Amino acid sequence: MPLFPSVPLLVAFALLTSCSQQEEAAIPEPFRLDAGAIGRYDGMSLMEYDGPKGQIILTRISEPIWFSSARDAIAFTVMPDEPKNIAAIYVSDMAAAESWERPGTDNWIDAKTAYYVLESRLQGRAGFAETVPFSTEEAARAFVEVNGGEVVRFDDLPLDYILGGAEEDDGETIPADMTDPRRSH
Repeated sequence: MPLFPSVPLLVAFALLTSCSQQEEAAIPEPFRLDAGAIGRYDGMSLMEYDGPKGQIILTRISEPIWFSSARDAIAFTVMPDEPKNIAAIYVSDMAAAESWERPGTDNWIDAKTAYYVLESRLQGRAGFAETVPFSTEEAARAFVEVNGGEVVRFDDLPLDYILGGAEEDDGETIPADMTDPRRSH
């Protein structure tokens, strides 16, 4: 028996490994929001609420988990009892929204690349504070000019704000290893 495997065997192994890595690296496309989308935490149709929405797609699952607010989608990523096999996190791009009341059905952006406005005068689902996502910093700052608030990036979102904790923000942010599902494996 030879000490080294045959060249065709090595080529086949390399091709299989490459295909497997490409499948893992492929990020699924967002789903279009429709009347059948029900929020994970409130059991209500997403069409019932104004403001930005969210969706999370898990690996090996063909349907998204819907959220009635962008904030709820982000909270899902840090809650210890929720799945961590996240393939993609999408939030409404409010820069492309028709209005606060009509945030859109197919204007999704990667939650990790968004610019978020916190503490604006506009509120999300059931009057809760919202993280208002935008695809550009310019759009987020224009929103702040009209509605107040501050602009932050995904990795700088305060944990207490996302989870709806205490009135005082202790400045604690979401730990990086909890926000990037690919790091949690």
